[in-house]
Amino acid sequence: MYQHILLAADGSKNSVRAATEAARVASLSDGATVEVFFAVDPTKIKEEVLHSQNHEEIELKRKQKLLPVTEELGNKNVNHQITIVIGDPGPTIVDYSKKKNVDLIIIGSRGLNSFQEFVLGSVSHKVVKRARCPVMVVK
Repeated sequence: MYQHILLAADGSKNSVRAATEAARVASLSDGATVEVFFAVDPTKIKEEVLHSQNHEEIELKRKQKLLPVTEELGNKNVNHQITIVIGDPGPTIVDYSKKKNVDLIIIGSRGLNSFQEFVLGSVSHKVVKRARCPVMVVK
């Protein structure tokens, strides 16, 4: 089944729901690993730097954002790891999944209405459109 599952997460409620589904899917395959992938939007880095003392504090805050997601996976005894990269989330998730031969991408839906999605585009929509592997969007 799926051995390398990429869970696109940002610590939001939607990504916690996506983590629940990732744990469910991972439990179906022996040896499956969930890679919690956080693509830090470059437009938000300036704010992080202004509100932090040093690089270590920035990294700690990013990992704390993912804590509800990793706790969900840990509570379900799912083998997981965290990867944090800087880049526009949609393209970064897709590029990373191609380079690492990911079997499945799981991502939370942000819940944009059709007009907002048309104007702004959503990360999940961009990933579904461009990924080469199956994508599960969790609402």
